[in-house]
Amino acid sequence: MALMTSPLTKSKPCLFLPFTQAKKLGSPPAILLNYGHYKPKFLPLTTNKCKKEKISSLLDASNKNYSSTKKALQVVADADNAPLSEADEPRNLGKIFLSDVVVRRRRQVFWGRKWNSSDIVNAGVLSSVHFLSLFAPFYFTWPAFWVANFGLGIVTGLLGITLSFHRNLSHRSFKLPKWLEYFFAYCGVQALQRDPIFWVSTHRHHHQFCDSERDPHSPTEGFWFSHINWLFDNNYITEKCGGPNNVGDLEKQPFYKFMQNTYFLHPIALGVLLYAVGGFPFLVWGMGVRTVLVLHITWLVNSVSHLWGKQAWNTGDLSRNNWWLALLTFGEGWHNNHHAFEYSARHGLEWWQIDMTWYVIRFLQAIGLATDVKLPSEVQKQRMAFNN
Repeated sequence: MALMTSPLTKSKPCLFLPFTQAKKLGSPPAILLNYGHYKPKFLPLTTNKCKKEKISSLLDASNKNYSSTKKALQVVADADNAPLSEADEPRNLGKIFLSDVVVRRRRQVFWGRKWNSSDIVNAGVLSSVHFLSLFAPFYFTWPAFWVANFGLGIVTGLLGITLSFHRNLSHRSFKLPKWLEYFFAYCGVQALQRDPIFWVSTHRHHHQFCDSERDPHSPTEGFWFSHINWLFDNNYITEKCGGPNNVGDLEKQPFYKFMQNTYFLHPIALGVLLYAVGGFPFLVWGMGVRTVLVLHITWLVNSVSHLWGKQAWNTGDLSRNNWWLALLTFGEGWHNNHHAFEYSARHGLEWWQIDMTWYVIRFLQAIGLATDVKLPSEVQKQRMAFNN
């Protein structure tokens, strides 16, 4: 246990818990925050400014035996990471199939609550693209197939989501010229995964509260909640994480505010263009099949990569490396690597770990378009190793 100066309070001390102690106490571990920083910083256990009375109680307890110190720490962990309501009180609801992950709470997403307009729109859009994809066998053409899967699929999935929304905007793993950054971000908008501000904010919250009750989409609330159901309950996500208060770097840029305010117009325009070029087959495969595939491939990272696979690094959360998921997700399946070094532009850290997104970033770096590309050092790897 270490007493350090908090970046949030400057001169005031904050308590930082090592991963092992955090896990023993059953509280969320310290999470590495590295948005745009090469040197990792520890997030304080308390998510608000440190309270003097809590620090004082912990300092008094530290002069006593270990058991009293542990009890004091548990009080702080319970206070700052308390369940959202009595109905959401953590309990053992059994393990997920073929996984060691225990479901701690289940959220009734579809009934027993009031749906707001955002929930209804999200459900309507997702239902529509799934319904549209059902026409695929009856409107199959090779041009439509290639445009959907090897054209728009790669452009929106690899360039738009994994390269732009995730590694560039969420974690600032590298820099691009603004014109190219905006182009790749626009590709991500066409993936129908909401605007960049929403996507990046949710993902940063995921890393900040990973696999705690404040995580927007943890499998500790069930497989389907982490995979898709969390998208239908905007009030619940706001209750857990607050609003998009962690994306000031994007909100100050007019381009991203414009994308936020006009988000749905852009996929509609793409659908009209596809229909004009190739008729209903292009619409079915380009807006139906392609969108559904990219959506579920992205969601598998939220669900599968926190349930099945292996852990190479001591991250203190449920993230796993999953080789077959990495093949589907352009390298995002090396998820334990990512949670260990979230600032890294490269997720497949070993030579045999295929990471298509990294290969594109490396190419952009080679031709001078990607700069300040961040990778973990050997010292940082040693810090995160299980034998440390």
